[in-house]
Amino acid sequence: MKRIIVALIIAAGPAWPAAGIDPDWPCIQRKQPHLSLGQVWTGPAPDDRIAELARDPRIEALAARLEQRRLPLEDAEAEIADFAAQADDAELTALMVAVFGKIEPDRTALIDGIARYGRSQVDMARRIEERRAAMADLETATDPDFDAIDAAEEALDWDQRIFTERQQSLTYVCETPVILEQRAFALGRAIASHLGD
Repeated sequence: MKRIIVALIIAAGPAWPAAGIDPDWPCIQRKQPHLSLGQVWTGPAPDDRIAELARDPRIEALAARLEQRRLPLEDAEAEIADFAAQADDAELTALMVAVFGKIEPDRTALIDGIARYGRSQVDMARRIEERRAAMADLETATDPDFDAIDAAEEALDWDQRIFTERQQSLTYVCETPVILEQRAFALGRAIASHLGD
């Protein structure tokens, strides 16, 4: 039965778990539950003063705007340049801390959701196999109940369609944390480019 479940998952889409990392992880990309600021920021290490500055309403509001993926990166870079014209290195570092503080929890929640998504796909593959076995039993009965067979076939078709649609959307779902990582890195690079101005 395990071979059939694995075959269903492989046949339905191109993504499967990164080797040996997490059995619930359905993406090709390696699962990295959390990012650290150092992965996306080359500027000074933040201290308590920077953490306090990051809570400044002006910095928090800009960070909330920069974090939004619908804001094109070019526009984000222009807003960073406007902010940098009046900011010192501490405020720029605080801006990055604030941006990271908004992106990282969103990314972590996405990672958790993708793992749940992967588990539900495995459960659905198992249910599809069970429905197939039950339908085969109904069809081989000495006195087949054709109404029950039709109902079982309809349920099986429905589950297979949902499974396939979800598997097809998996590529987009798996790319979303990567997009957030790339945005955090690009924003960090844009902010860091104004240090020492």
